[in-house]
Amino acid sequence: MLFLLFGLNRTNQKMQKITKEVYLKWYEDMLFWRKFEDKLAAVYIQQKVRGFLHLYNGQEAVLAGALHAMDLTKDKMITAYRNHVQPIGMGVDPKRVMAELYGKATGTSQGLGGSMHIFSKEHRFYGGHGIVGGQIPLGAGIAFGDKYHGSDAVTICCFGDGAARQGSLHETFNLAMLWNLPVVFVCENNGYAMGTSVERTANHTDIWKLGLGYEMPSGPVDGMNPIKVAEAFDEAIQRARKGGGPSFLEVKTYRYRGHSMSDAQHYRTKDEVEEYKKIDPITQVKDIILEEKYATEEEIKVIDKRVKSLVSECEKFAEESPYPDKNVMYDAVYEQEDYPFIQHKL
Repeated sequence: MLFLLFGLNRTNQKMQKITKEVYLKWYEDMLFWRKFEDKLAAVYIQQKVRGFLHLYNGQEAVLAGALHAMDLTKDKMITAYRNHVQPIGMGVDPKRVMAELYGKATGTSQGLGGSMHIFSKEHRFYGGHGIVGGQIPLGAGIAFGDKYHGSDAVTICCFGDGAARQGSLHETFNLAMLWNLPVVFVCENNGYAMGTSVERTANHTDIWKLGLGYEMPSGPVDGMNPIKVAEAFDEAIQRARKGGGPSFLEVKTYRYRGHSMSDAQHYRTKDEVEEYKKIDPITQVKDIILEEKYATEEEIKVIDKRVKSLVSECEKFAEESPYPDKNVMYDAVYEQEDYPFIQHKL
């Protein structure tokens, strides 16, 4: 049977151990991502960050677990517009990410991308996409490129529960299976497509079952627990790396803030949000650290202080950076008639 649930079809290669150091790194990273987004919310209200702003609060375990299973020397990631902290996790300087949100010249795309279009070729983070579901075919295309060039890199292609209803998903699933591409499709199901619940977007709520129509290994994952996420991602990544083709993970998570800053959140109750805060991934990891005596309360406070300081550094860097020159806007516009396009190799 081709479509086994995750955790039931373990590969031979063992996942990197989740040690004391991993737990401490998870805590510091996830806390930093949370506080980074909180700072962006604060400066957005001051109109220092403009346009749309989609925050990742609550979903940090998905990224923490994924990064643990990935090989950051070659694996790639592409996602939607809730995309500020993923590139940071992959190695991009957080000061440059914040500067990009400010629209500054020191940003990852010289201020031209903004909130929804963080990008880093150097760290193999391919955006940041504002078109719902637009990144799904691109993720398969990146994986096709790796297969074509004989690389054993794997692409992580993330999207939300709303994007899972787009036709592009089905076209991509079909070709990815037909061509046996090294890609892991990840639906970060946070319960709502903007303000529309999963129950109201389709006649089924188990999004992972969409993969079964293509005989793609698929399964649900507890997205509030970085350990469960890491185990599922490791299995899927190892499968892809060994030539076993695509997988589809429905990672069940939750966002504590609105869809964007303009979201009044009338579609859910405060009690519901508070209920999910009881399983906050940061709190879960902190509890394990204290239970296992990996760190004391005082040592945790040192980490908290370090995180706060780094967020302040990012804010200061973004505030003090210059805006880009106006000519930067036109640098990518081809106006000369004999533009030297790369000739086709065939």
